[in-house]
Amino acid sequence: MAERALRKTVIGIVVSDKMSKTVTVTSERRLRHPLYGKFMKQRSKFMAHDEKEECRIGDKVRIQETRPLSKRKRWRVVEIIEKAR
Repeated sequence: MAERALRKTVIGIVVSDKMSKTVTVTSERRLRHPLYGKFMKQRSKFMAHDEKEECRIGDKVRIQETRPLSKRKRWRVVEIIEKAR
């Protein structure tokens, strides 16, 4: 039996839940500028599949790479790490 390849996982914050079964997740990482050495924040936005529609704006979630589900949706919500207050 063939082993499934490891898939990327990202932790981020839900910034939109207006679509059905889809959430928008923003992930932030810190990068060091190659010349000046200053640390900068870089954000990435992902469209993720939320089958049970449990996620709300402000939730901290873990998303995982998956097969293409639509034109822009290639991630799915694995778990909700922390609920928004």
